[in-house]
Amino acid sequence: MKTNVKICCISTEEEAKIALEFGADVLGLVAKMPSRPGTIDDDLIAHIVQKIPSETLTFLLTPKTNPYEIIEHQRRAGTNCIQLVDMVKVEDYKILRDNLMNIKLIQVIHVIDEHSIEEAKHYAEVADMILLDSGNPNLLVKELGGTGRVHNWELSRKIVENTSKPVFLAGGLKPENIREAINIVKPYGVDICSGVRTDGKLDAERLERFFKALES
Repeated sequence: MKTNVKICCISTEEEAKIALEFGADVLGLVAKMPSRPGTIDDDLIAHIVQKIPSETLTFLLTPKTNPYEIIEHQRRAGTNCIQLVDMVKVEDYKILRDNLMNIKLIQVIHVIDEHSIEEAKHYAEVADMILLDSGNPNLLVKELGGTGRVHNWELSRKIVENTSKPVFLAGGLKPENIREAINIVKPYGVDICSGVRTDGKLDAERLERFFKALES
């Protein structure tokens, strides 16, 4: 079964084209947020989205939790999916659904402990997909992904086994560990940023190694 690939932290039109040429299924575009690399402004996100095939899945990574602010953010950016990197109230998903028809909603679960399993199951009832990442939204300066750290893949595996919705795995993935991650977690898709970059820029050699490892 094919593992879908999301290349995140896309920062230029050229990076988007390179990622798609190598076989990315999803592009992640990171809006301004408290703590993570690869952020770009909304105008640039909108520009990149307009320059790539409309059928490409584009994830707007937003830290906003107010549903009306999320709606406004998506309309500025023009992506066809929203990755909610912080916790949005379950009851607010209806507001998002009513105002963002045909926009997929992806809820991030920061895998910290056993509680994360119940959290994922809870959000799977309202989200289109779940994305498991390393981070800690409970810190004074919220850590909302982009850590480059691996979390407990055994917990992630339990979430995949107990969740009805597609699950993406993120957090410290790279060519050297992607096959092990997939073998343990068996996710619907994987999400990689720093693992295919050198000095912050998308690295074609590392992308090639990543996709080869993925197919091995």
